Amino acid sequence: MRSLHDRVAIVTGASRGIGRAVARHLGAAGAAVVAGAREQHAESVVAEIREAGGRAVAVSVDVTDVARIEAMVRTARAEFGRIDVLVNNAGIVRDQLAMRMTPADWDAVVATNLTAAFACAHAVLRPMLKQRSGRIISVGSVVGQMGNAGQVNYAASKAGLVGFSKALAREVASRGITVNVVSPGMIETDMTAGLDDAAQAAMLAQIPLGRLGSTDDVAAAVEFLASDEAAYITGHVLAVNGGMYM
Repeated sequence: MRSLHDRVAIVTGASRGIGRAVARHLGAAGAAVVAGAREQHAESVVAEIREAGGRAVAVSVDVTDVARIEAMVRTARAEFGRIDVLVNNAGIVRDQLAMRMTPADWDAVVATNLTAAFACAHAVLRPMLKQRSGRIISVGSVVGQMGNAGQVNYAASKAGLVGFSKALAREVASRGITVNVVSPGMIETDMTAGLDDAAQAAMLAQIPLGRLGSTDDVAAAVEFLASDEAAYITGHVLAVNGGMYM
């Protein structure tokens, strides 16, 4: 296991799925974790990290609210003294064919999946620049790379994360800050578990490795990019998709 001792990591969307797995992995690697989620939904993963001997604090945050983001960052610095890693994981879907999609559906997805990543990065950049080190990692999607019918808003938001991250990587590299994207493919979730056999077979037919990914697969990639071993990697999109998109 990679060592993240003495590192402090903020994870948004940490209450379930990929975000929860990321928070657990970073905590197990020794990082102090600030687990952000709506209301008090991150309390259970924080309890899990603490029970395993780690350090963690839950923060109630709406990532579309800049004031709440800034409060989350203040909490991180007050509790642990610094910020070393930001994981932009919070995301939503509002799926609909483009002809039927409302402007509200578009705006909600872009605000949560893309604009919030900028706002969170903006909030942590000053302390990272001052300490001349940091890791900013955003969770994208294979949909942002290959598209998917009914998800023009989601695809645009996830593709936007790639452009945002590559541009920011160029801006902050000289200060020891890396900026990368982890791009999951089809991951085992409550949604995929509810699909019938035919739907699951059709999904698996698109994946050369022949299985769905796990949230731990994605979390391991995030943990790597947060580590010293990834110090020379920036502006990169790390695919975790079983070969679905190459």
